[in-house]
This record gives sequence, structure tokens and C-alpha cells, in this order.
Amino acid sequence: MESATSDIAIDGSPLLLVYKDGRVERLLGTQIVPPGLDPKTNVESKDVVYSQETGQSSRLYIPKNVSSAQKLPLLVYFHGGGFCVETAFSPTYHNYLNPLVAEANIVVVSVDYRRAPEHPIPAAYDDSWVALKWVASHYGGNGPEEWLNCYVDFDKVYLSGDSAGANIAHHIAVKIGNEKLDGVKLEGIILAHPYFWGKEPVGDEIKDPVVRAKIEGLWRLVSPTTSGSDDPWMNPIDNQSFASLGCTRVLVCVAENDILRHRGWYYCEKLKKSEWGGEVEMMEAQGEDHVFHLFKPTCESSVAKLKKVAAFMNQDKALN
Repeated sequence: MESATSDIAIDGSPLLLVYKDGRVERLLGTQIVPPGLDPKTNVESKDVVYSQETGQSSRLYIPKNVSSAQKLPLLVYFHGGGFCVETAFSPTYHNYLNPLVAEANIVVVSVDYRRAPEHPIPAAYDDSWVALKWVASHYGGNGPEEWLNCYVDFDKVYLSGDSAGANIAHHIAVKIGNEKLDGVKLEGIILAHPYFWGKEPVGDEIKDPVVRAKIEGLWRLVSPTTSGSDDPWMNPIDNQSFASLGCTRVLVCVAENDILRHRGWYYCEKLKKSEWGGEVEMMEAQGEDHVFHLFKPTCESSVAKLKKVAAFMNQDKALN
């Protein structure tokens, strides 16, 4: 009798396992928590379907004492997880976004998208674009969701995400620049530990062929038709898309011990030299690893990052 491990077709640990019969076992991000009033921050949340076609939902957040008399900036957030694990409804993201909403005094739409390998790339990008179009349908106060109609300033829209979600945020911002989206004025994007890669190392990026092959292997798992690590979805930095970035401000956050750190710096350098012409800010957390702020939300570095992100979205207030 064969052992259970011999039934594994693809070992994508520590994220997931794919078995020969097609079954997918996710090893991370499988918990979910319900929306509602968070007693620590007094932030309220609820889940709303944004696509009847796929049944996908978003989790919406509004801060304490929100009033339709004062429209608030909107953050559209895309969760991370290598395009294959985690959801917008996991405690990881729920516990991150509640304090951010309270600190920044913003409205958040946290997008849940279909995940690979059941729904390979570009499903995550397609769903994220559909979610943003659904958000835009509320411009003018005539959309299906009351919170967006009443409380959002559509002249102050931001996109953000961590890891794979930061990758999505970049590509959606480029799509806005190329195609425009009536009802949404994209002010800026916030990329936390962005999941970009490439065939050739940049700077002091790790050169170990085994490690690089594993990273490419994960990408091939979620994008079976890919051309490899230089696929523009994974390596957008060299495909001349920067000039189309549909915002005027970018904040990139990296962590000193993160294997993706060098890509974040490379992204910033290339963006500054491009024809885009906007403002780029960089924040590096010393001694920290990939998405540390999600797993250690109360540590000094996480609190500093939270405050930086909140300030980035309220820059005009600081100038007044």
C-alpha cells in the first residue's frame, strides 16, 4: 500500500500540497473570522458580494463615528498568500485592517479573489479588476452598497496589498492608467513586500539556483502557462509599464531580512528613472522578515509601518 506522501503530485509547502487526484490541501490561511464590530477599535465590517457571476465577496470596513457629512479616503486592499492561500476573511487580514482603518480614518474594501491552482493566473487579476469596477459603480451615490455611497471620497482612492496582493495592486494601477475607470481617482498605491521576481538576480538578491528554482516553481504552480520568472505578471519592472501607472504617488515597504527586499528597491529605482513622473517613497523595516506586520502587529516595526501607511493616505491633511 502506497504511503500518503506518494499521492502528492506537487509539494508547494509551506503553502499547499496538490495531490494526484487533483485535491488541494492548503497548509496556511484556512481560518476565517466573521465580520462585525471590533471592540478594540470600534471599526465595523461586513461582507458584500461584488460579482454575481463568480460569487466573490469583499469585506468592507468603516471607522467609528463615520458620517456622510465627511467623505473619507478609500483603500482597496488585496490580500497576499502567493495567489494560492489566505482570504480577505482570515484573522490575519481582519486583525490588520481593523487597526489601520481606525488609525487612518478611512473606508476599506478588502477584496477576496479566486485562488490558484484551481483558478490559475490571471483569475486573481481579473477578479480584482471586477471588484474595482464594482467599487467605481458607487460614484455619485447610486451603487448597490450603502457604505460606499455614503462615506467614500472617490477623489481619494488608494490601492494596497502585501506580497502577491502588492503585485496585484501594481497591475491594477497600470490597468487604470491604460484604460481609465470612471468614478475612481487613484491617488496612490502602497506596496508591502511586493511579490516580484525575475530570471536574473538584481543587486544582492539571492543567487542560489535551488532557491531561485523553488520560487519559480511556485509561480509555475499558480500560472501553468507562464513563460517563467520574466513573465510580465511576475516581473513587470522591465516591461516599460511604469509610464502607464495610473496614480501620482507610490509607497513601497520592504523588510531587511525578506528575500524579496531587493526587488522592492529595484522597483523604486526603476520607477524613479521612468517617464511616470510621480513621487516615490520607501520604507525599510530593519531586522524584520516577509510580512512581519501581519504576524507581529504590535511590535515596534509594525506600529511604525501602520502609522506610515496611515500618514501616506492622509498627506493632504498633514499639509493643511
